[in-house]
Amino acid sequence: MKNPYENALNGLNIVDPVKSFFDWCKERESIRIKRENGEKPPWTSDPIFQQGRFLNTFREDDKGSKAVLQFCDPVKSSLKELIHALFFARWCNQQTTLNRLTLSDLKNPSSLKDLLLNQMDQPWSSEAYPVVPLVWDGVEYDRLDACTELFPNIINFLLDNILASNRNVVTATNLINQTFQMTNDFPIFMTVIDISWFRPDIISPESPVPTGIGAKPYLDRLQNHLELENHHATIKKMISLQGEYWPSIRRQLTPVDIEYISCENRKYFSYINGTKLFEGKNLFIINE
Repeated sequence: MKNPYENALNGLNIVDPVKSFFDWCKERESIRIKRENGEKPPWTSDPIFQQGRFLNTFREDDKGSKAVLQFCDPVKSSLKELIHALFFARWCNQQTTLNRLTLSDLKNPSSLKDLLLNQMDQPWSSEAYPVVPLVWDGVEYDRLDACTELFPNIINFLLDNILASNRNVVTATNLINQTFQMTNDFPIFMTVIDISWFRPDIISPESPVPTGIGAKPYLDRLQNHLELENHHATIKKMISLQGEYWPSIRRQLTPVDIEYISCENRKYFSYINGTKLFEGKNLFIINE
């Protein structure tokens, strides 16, 4: 598959991509704090941050992740129920839906379908990332049928493959997708890495992660600047550098943090490079 972001940074000189990475982190976190403290906008003098939409430095601060955490927290002590809740939550990935549902709603597929289609703000699911059909026992399931009908019946399959991964998110994702045959396995990856929030003994927060197409251009820049052999080594090095570049950081960054912040840095420098425009869903609106 051709990467639409492959050339996003072509021709742009980023003098020190490591420093720029952590500068982005610090400025985005500063914006979040000022906004949550009720300060009046703009919360930054940076015109890119003023106009563009970006995720937060720490993914647990994003609205979607907050909704997932809140939705799944009541069953964190039951691994089967937690896996069911997380797979539904990441197939849905719409905070307005998750904030209105309860975990008991997942137990009745027909009632759940009615809730999603007729009693929720539409669309009931988010298009933040693609959720393509999956295959189970020779039958193809679309997004709605997978998260309402299928997942309650295959929890043991999901649990067995997650436990067989030796706490590795890539291994668990690949094991599950050998059966699901999804052309884009990102929803599986997101679900599995979210397990680490609740059960780091099952999926390690320090687990290596794959490089998404959006993160690749900036991780390439970091890898070349640091003169390393691959993205895994680059991510490990960036984690080791956080104390030097951001000594007051509130928590340790993990591989998934470095990967997705690299995607946000690619977006930031794409605006500077003119390969991304302030329009449509990219445009930040203060009252959102």
